[in-house]
Amino acid sequence: MAAQDVLSQTTRLASSSALLQVLFRLVTFGLNAFTLRYLSRELIGVVNVRLTLLYSTVVFLAREAFRRACLSGNTKRNWTKTINLLWLTVPLGVFWSIFLGLVWLHLLEVPDPSVVPHYQAGVVAFGLSAIIELLGEPFWVLAQAHLFVRLKVIAESLSVVSKCILTVILVVLYPQWGLYIFSLAQLLYVSVLVMCYVVYFAMFLGSPEATKKSFPVARMKALLPNFLEDETFVNWKEARLTWSFFKQSFLKQILTEGERYVMTFLNVLNFGDQGVYDIVNNLGSLVARFIFLPIEESFYVFFAKVLERGKNVKDQKQDDVAMAANVLELLLKLVLLIGLTITVFGYAYSQLALDIYGGSMLSSGTGPALLRCYSLYVLFLAINGVTECFTFALMCKEEVDRYNFVMLALSFTFLCISYFLTHWHGSIGFILANCFNMGIRIAHSIHYIYDYFKESTYRPLTGLLPSPFLVLVYILSGVITGSSEIFFCCDKGWMARLIHISMGTLCFAATIVTMFCTETKLIHFVRSQFLSRYMKKGT
Repeated sequence: MAAQDVLSQTTRLASSSALLQVLFRLVTFGLNAFTLRYLSRELIGVVNVRLTLLYSTVVFLAREAFRRACLSGNTKRNWTKTINLLWLTVPLGVFWSIFLGLVWLHLLEVPDPSVVPHYQAGVVAFGLSAIIELLGEPFWVLAQAHLFVRLKVIAESLSVVSKCILTVILVVLYPQWGLYIFSLAQLLYVSVLVMCYVVYFAMFLGSPEATKKSFPVARMKALLPNFLEDETFVNWKEARLTWSFFKQSFLKQILTEGERYVMTFLNVLNFGDQGVYDIVNNLGSLVARFIFLPIEESFYVFFAKVLERGKNVKDQKQDDVAMAANVLELLLKLVLLIGLTITVFGYAYSQLALDIYGGSMLSSGTGPALLRCYSLYVLFLAINGVTECFTFALMCKEEVDRYNFVMLALSFTFLCISYFLTHWHGSIGFILANCFNMGIRIAHSIHYIYDYFKESTYRPLTGLLPSPFLVLVYILSGVITGSSEIFFCCDKGWMARLIHISMGTLCFAATIVTMFCTETKLIHFVRSQFLSRYMKKGT
């Protein structure tokens, strides 16, 4: 597949995934706002922190390394061996589910049954849901490698909507069920997700469309583990790369979910405070989840397909190097401007957003300060996502192994800093520790990118330098909206709030106009790659 075709399909995947994440976050936030009026903060804290951490840990440790290894390179490979390797995620998931389930049941603090009933059933259900989701891993990787955008959108949309509908019904009718509600909803979510992929491939394989595309798998039986005569069960090159990524993914999971591990294992916050932290954390990570994550996942595939892992820049096809450098520069500029916008405007509108969303329970206390800090953290997340996306797509096995030692030291440092900062400044300490963690990871990735391109004429890191005039507009917007918050928000009535919102709207409009005038290359990239499909539909 030509590099330009890969870019076109990758941006299509990223934009579709971003829209899908918008739907997910909006539905989730609406669900949280709804459940806050029916259930206790403690119950929400156990579900969103304790049990979700169990599920995400099992799934991440069981499949993340396999995904990265099996999505590297082009689609021309021995898919039988790749599929065999992917099926190993299931027994690995069973191991992690049993092991971590026992830890969650017997070593961690058990919630008060009168406040959070049916905790044991919740642990079993969330562990089982992780195993069920892993049954669809070969289907997911095959679809992702061949850029099946519509399948991902439909499957995840149906699963999320099904989960939310069941949750709302059970919360209204049987609020006394406690964790049974979220356990049943979680099991329904993963079951619908896996069934969508299975049904799609059952209909697609063997069809004229599959034949036309020369799809590498011809029948459903080929998606099951197969033993090949006189050949190894898996591709050992992929297996070794998977092991390298597994060691890295273990550390990355600690860094990604570090604050939840500290909360869960060290009991620095009670379950009620964990619930408030999680709600604020989810609100703060809205943009990170529905824009940055799809971009990172999709363009990891792009860079891995266009450039060959382990080769220096001189040994690559120069046309592909030019395209990759240009795309990297524009992606860095895109996420940087999004992150700066969130940081500047998030500071002045955190308290108002929390008051509208959850009332005084969220807008009083540490909630606004926590969301303001998270607005800064979003900027770190934005840059780290793209820089690591490129770095992980190009690292050879030896470089990945060396980076694992860096991650090990960083994981230990992060956990220590999180613990001490939390004792010093409560839940805000988690955000400050995360900023430190992301800063170190960004520095490493920037160093790798600089070394990779230093023998070429391309300098993609210039994408991290916005226009000076645009920086001035950001500073003025921050001063104006910050002053507006002091005078008009948030206990002076709705008229004052509307004035505060109007001031922010004007500043935001001025910022966008300045972007269009100063960042013309980026605007063209967004229009031609991310928006072209939707503009064509409208004409």
